[in-house]
Amino acid sequence: MKTCDYLVIGGGIVGLTIALEIKKRDAAASVVVLEKEKELAQHGSGRNSGVLHAGFYYTADSLKARFTREGNARWKQFVEARGLRINRCGKLVVAKNEQEVEGLKELKRRGDLNGVETYLIPLEEARKIEPRVKSTELALWSPNTATVDPKECMAAIAAECKAQGIEIHLDTPYQGRRGRDIITPQEVYSAGFVLNAAGLHADRVAHDFGVGLRYRILPFKGLYVYGSEPVGALKTNIYPVPDLRNTFLGVHFTVTVDGQAKIGPTAIPAFWRENYEGLKGFDALEALSILRDEAILFFRNDFNFRSLALEEIKKYSRTYLVQQAAALLEGVKPENYRTWGRPGIRAQLYDHQDKKLVMDFLLEGNGEGLHVLNAISPAWTASMPFAEYVVDRIEALHKGQEIAQA
Repeated sequence: MKTCDYLVIGGGIVGLTIALEIKKRDAAASVVVLEKEKELAQHGSGRNSGVLHAGFYYTADSLKARFTREGNARWKQFVEARGLRINRCGKLVVAKNEQEVEGLKELKRRGDLNGVETYLIPLEEARKIEPRVKSTELALWSPNTATVDPKECMAAIAAECKAQGIEIHLDTPYQGRRGRDIITPQEVYSAGFVLNAAGLHADRVAHDFGVGLRYRILPFKGLYVYGSEPVGALKTNIYPVPDLRNTFLGVHFTVTVDGQAKIGPTAIPAFWRENYEGLKGFDALEALSILRDEAILFFRNDFNFRSLALEEIKKYSRTYLVQQAAALLEGVKPENYRTWGRPGIRAQLYDHQDKKLVMDFLLEGNGEGLHVLNAISPAWTASMPFAEYVVDRIEALHKGQEIAQA
């Protein structure tokens, strides 16, 4: 039996930044992080795009809007203080037709409300930033968007945790609970307070605590294909105008931290939580549960799921994926995009009571623990200020205050 004041389930970026924030506020507290993999950054925290978003997509009343702008600045300070790599390449959002020009104006309006620096610029000015860009009339320029290396950043965050006396136990999966004790294959942990940041498995952990029973994780597979053009051939990230009714931003060009271009991601409905490739991570009962939810959504067509699923499945075709991206940039040749990157899985929370995807961060908790049910994109960018918000909620629970669903 091991004891600790705080037990964090999940060693991704959300779990580690929350652990750091707990320790920052209470240096004497013993904080333990459980990570089920043998190495950190094996899931979303090591497989994301590496983009530090600026924060102009989100409605002003959302948690995403509150945390993304600040998170962008905080990450830049963090990487520069440690000499980590960063590519301050910015982002252009482009319109394929006149209707999408109105979408650009809506993004500009949201950016202004969120205090995010953006500029609506004519096409000729956009081509001074990226000569090959395609757009109709206008483009939206975000100078503060940047890219980093997620695995490099995760290693630096983990080093900071260890320097602060936070224990990170690898190869230690959560298996269940017995009263207030948490069971793993190696140890039983008696924790004063549990923080669930289990990402793809957050719903399963929360349900063991009787929390968040109306919610389940729906996994969506994200694929990227890398370009072979010389480093620097693309100057900035190029994004389409997204459908703001869902949480996905559409196929786009990302410039990585080392100047390489990649196309993606997809948002293909996955069949189990860790459906990266082959049958790795396959769980028959889990797959049946997820397939049931997806089948119901497909036939009911809630939030236009049927069209989304059919469109995304086409993107398993590299040729089709490249064709979609070619609408954003001149001179895109399929032969220059042949190398698939590591797949990622987006842990998207589904409210099966209201039959909708949850579009913002979501926490629920009680006196035993707090559960990060939805750490939705851009959780990487938002992680540091989001961690402060989470620890505020923990302190409220310690004081016996009820916390509103958030």
